[in-house]
Parts: sequence; C-alpha cells; structure tokens
Amino acid sequence: MSANTYSFRWNLSLFFLALILSFVVFLAACGNQSAQGGAIKDNDGTEGTEATGTTREITHAMGTTKIEGTPERIVTLYQGANDAAAAFGIKPVGMVESWLELPIYDYLKADLEGVSIVGQETQPNLEEIAKLNPDLIIASKLRHEEVYEQLSLIAPTVTHETVFEFKETVELMGKAMNKEEKAAEILSAWDARVADFKGKVQEKLGDQWPLNVSILNFRADHARIYNTGFAGSILAELGFTRPENQQVDLPVTKLTDKESITEMNADVFYIFMEDDAAVQNTYEEWTNHPLWANLDAVKKDQVYVVDYIAWNMGGGIKAANLMLDDIYDRFELEK
Repeated sequence: MSANTYSFRWNLSLFFLALILSFVVFLAACGNQSAQGGAIKDNDGTEGTEATGTTREITHAMGTTKIEGTPERIVTLYQGANDAAAAFGIKPVGMVESWLELPIYDYLKADLEGVSIVGQETQPNLEEIAKLNPDLIIASKLRHEEVYEQLSLIAPTVTHETVFEFKETVELMGKAMNKEEKAAEILSAWDARVADFKGKVQEKLGDQWPLNVSILNFRADHARIYNTGFAGSILAELGFTRPENQQVDLPVTKLTDKESITEMNADVFYIFMEDDAAVQNTYEEWTNHPLWANLDAVKKDQVYVVDYIAWNMGGGIKAANLMLDDIYDRFELEK
C-alpha cells in the first residue's frame, strides 16, 4: 500500500469518527431539547406543561437553566455531587472517577458500584456523557466553566461555584432533581448532628471550649496548612476556632522550611496525607524536628492523623458525616 493511499484512508477514518461523534452529540441535544420543550401555551396564553411534569427554572453559578419534570438520567461531574447523589439514594447514569481508590471511593462503592465513568473531574469526556443521553448534568463552575456550553448542548446543566460546599451542593441538586423535600431532610439531619456535637463537647470541655485547631497536610517536598476548604468549613460550623495567622482568605499556606513549623501551632492538629513513602518521609522529618515538640497540640497529645478521603477528597455530605463520626470518636462522645 502506498503512503498516499494509507494517508487517504487514515484521514477518511478520522472524518467518519468526527462525523459519528457529532451525530451522537446532535441526537443527545435533540432529545434534551424535546425533554425541555414540555412548556406549552394554554388557551389563555399562559405557559403550561405537558404530563411529564412542570418546567422549573434553576438559578446557579453559570446562569439559569430550565428543567422539565423530575430528571431520571443524571450525570455528576465532581466528587461532592457523586457523594450527594448517593445521599439522595440516586444512582447516576454517569459520574467522574475519584481522585484516589479508583474509580470510586470505597465509602461510596455500595451506593455507586457499576455507574459509568465519564472521565476525570478536571477533564470529563463529553462524548461518553452524550452517549448516556442524560436529562440533567451536575457540574462545577470551578472545574467546568470552559465546557459549560458544550455540556448544556447535551443536557440541562446546573453548576455550583466550587466543589467543596457540600450543603450548597445538596440544595442545588435538590432543586435541579425536583427533590427539595429530600434535600431538606438530608440537611436537617446534618444540622441536628452539629447541634448535638456542640452541646456534648461544650458539656465535656467546659471552659476549655472552643479549641483552636490546625488542619495540616504533608506532601513529598513540603507541608501545608489548610486555612479554608471542606474540612475547615465543617470545623468552623462545629465551633472550633482557628489561630489568628490562619484566619485568611488564602486556601492553603505552603511551608517549605522547617523553621516555619511554629506557624502550625494550635490546641489540636488534624493531619491528612496520602499513603506514599515520600510523604511519610516528609512527615517524619518535620515531626522529629525540635520545633515540633514545642507546639501546643503536641504537648497536649492532641495530634490526630485522619482519613484523607473523608476529611479532604470526598467533598460531600456523606463524607462530612464520616468526618463528624471521627471527631465524635476522638472526643469520646456518644454519637
């Protein structure tokens, strides 16, 4: 076969592949436009709906989206949305893979085993999403702003501003999925647990409460203080305080010099890190430094290495409850 003939056939194959992909996306878009097109004009000129349900307009981080009835084929594109789907008792038709414990976090496997994986949170596969013919996509502006228009052509798409505000994710998904009562139930149960913990820890610690806390993370070549984020928001809601130097908008303070260990100081340390030899080596080097022994949490024996997934990677309501379980146990409080 000549090089020119081979090149011609290769280019022809690429052309047909692109044509097939365009057709798949076109069919999905048509199907979803049909699903959204249930709004009809009644005799009096007002907008009505077909028997499939009412048309609702959802306001979200990227604008507003019209959703018809109760979506049944849902795709979730960030970890907190995967988690929330499980909390709602819903099995998505597609979801992004987990950061660790691939392809699904262990704590979600019982609920989400078998769900189609549609790429990574930072790079979802639009072709695979279109093949699933979803009627709702849950995304994040932080991760998916650049592909929002393409996602919206596949199915009605709603976005959260970020990925770790787990209560707002539950609220958004409740509205989008037409399950606001269930969302209220999930959040009410969380609020009750928070109130229970605050009452019990206050009773146990008395004047020692609230405690200052630092959230620490060790990497292969440095250490970090998490000033905000998933774990930080939960600890704040539970009533913990943060050292003054950590009360900043900067999500993470990166520490590359062991002489900066003093910046970690607090009454309690919660530490999460990957199970990796290089990370463990960093942890041992820093915690064996003379400055470490002088920190308040170390002297009070309140240094806790916690689960990396529940405390940082999960980002959803179920992970938040696992994190709260952990805190109950460490304070020896009845859950």
